[in-house]
Amino acid sequence: MQSGASMTNANPWLTGPDRAPDPEPEAVLPATRRQARTGPATPQPGVPTPDTADRLPRWSQAWPATVWWLGVHGGAGESTLASLAAGSRPAQHGWPMPETPGTSSRVALVARTNWSGLTAAQRAATEWASGVLGDAVQLVGLVLIADAPGRLPKPLRDLQQVIAGGVPRVWTVPWVDAWRLGPVDLAAPIPKELRALLADLQLSPSGLAHN
Repeated sequence: MQSGASMTNANPWLTGPDRAPDPEPEAVLPATRRQARTGPATPQPGVPTPDTADRLPRWSQAWPATVWWLGVHGGAGESTLASLAAGSRPAQHGWPMPETPGTSSRVALVARTNWSGLTAAQRAATEWASGVLGDAVQLVGLVLIADAPGRLPKPLRDLQQVIAGGVPRVWTVPWVDAWRLGPVDLAAPIPKELRALLADLQLSPSGLAHN
């Protein structure tokens, strides 16, 4: 039996999906403002620093952004989110390191929900959790964008559950067929899950996408 204390006392990266507390409710409910924090808000002691080959690049950033969307792999959706959220920017698949001393970049990881996307998200989250980025990055959570219509297969739900234990929060965005077929239409309605994500991060929709 595990209590909620495992969030702070146990290393989430050493805990498999079979040890996560009450996994099924988290697996079937979308991450919205009703969902509490899923993991640690700051890097955790005991998390090893990943090998250099498993780390994301770092970019020196002078431009401000309310939130940086960091796609942890190609095609993750960071540019789509940046076009939909005023004041946010795509991080070009690397950590945005602020040039101004004593400041930090507010970063949300972005990944697709296939196996390669989820494992890339886990590597990036492990890099942050190891503390190697110092105070330059404030990780607000992980945005998972569906890679296909329909329910996520159980093995991927289990992997998502493990990753959720190592980041401050997880949001899920469903499959949007229009995003596959052409450029984002800022006048089109956006999914309620995406509206909740923007509200949680205190972002305003771009254009008319608030319908």
